Amino acid sequence: MANVDLKVSASSGYFDTSGRHDAWSGGARMIDISTPAGDYRVWTKRTGNNPKLKLLLLHGGPGATHEYFEGFDSLLPAEGVEYYYYDQLGSGNSDQPTDTALWTTARFVEEVEQVRQALGLTRDNFCLLGQSWGGILAIEYALKYQQHLKALIISNMMASIPAYNDYARRVLMPAMDPALLAEAQALEAAGQTADPRYMEILMPMHYEKHVLRRPSAEWPEPVTRSFGHINNELYSLMQGPSELGASGRLAEWDRFDDLARITVPTLTIGAQHDTMDPAHMEAMSKRLPKGQHLHLPEGSHLAMYDDQARYFAGLAAFLRAVA
Repeated sequence: MANVDLKVSASSGYFDTSGRHDAWSGGARMIDISTPAGDYRVWTKRTGNNPKLKLLLLHGGPGATHEYFEGFDSLLPAEGVEYYYYDQLGSGNSDQPTDTALWTTARFVEEVEQVRQALGLTRDNFCLLGQSWGGILAIEYALKYQQHLKALIISNMMASIPAYNDYARRVLMPAMDPALLAEAQALEAAGQTADPRYMEILMPMHYEKHVLRRPSAEWPEPVTRSFGHINNELYSLMQGPSELGASGRLAEWDRFDDLARITVPTLTIGAQHDTMDPAHMEAMSKRLPKGQHLHLPEGSHLAMYDDQARYFAGLAAFLRAVA
């Protein structure tokens, strides 16, 4: 999930004046979470009612919010899916502790398990969808707790950060203007990714080509709102400061070979223009014992927006099949 600093619409109406959502309105619920650093609360919100099909959404980042998933409201209710928005600890409406020891994949897995228990999700109904960083989290959760899962969806996330970095070097970077790429990399090397020039360079030649394929001024409001609320400290610690690869705590993460251990029905969703290698996403589905693959020829990293019809048709068909 990109570290994009975009202006958030003042008319969105979602956040109150304190920047925190009323956690008890509109089906929302705060869930108590125990961590090695103490107890906190995370925000969830349920939409729909289906005892047989409950979908928990894991957003990207790390440190983004559930908000960019709000496009699901226009499509999933008609499919009869009960689904849950969820801001991970450190994100959005959830508590935002400053102890950086909390920002590990293993700790986030235990958080997801506590959320599952609190929501009463079981193997008979629990489907998990992770997008971008949420896909990493979903894979890790399945490797430890797949006994609680009915099905898994890995959306727009490769199973190896080294392979992702290699794809960026081999495919994404050579397609960029060499002089502008060098300027962006110089800003990264100098620790100046907060300089407005960095995003000025990358927005047209990276984000608008590989994150969401339309001019950023036309990006859907939930996307700009989510990116505007990103926890940059958490994001930089785990992903790293560069938008052209990962260099933080996730830099060596690789679970491709371990996918063979995930035996629940699993859908991988890849997009032709994504920051993630679409061939790798298809290969993941073949590594999974019960894997299926959805390829989106017009999509990018946020393919639920720029190849929307295919994205939701494929997702809905998979969920109907496992219901």
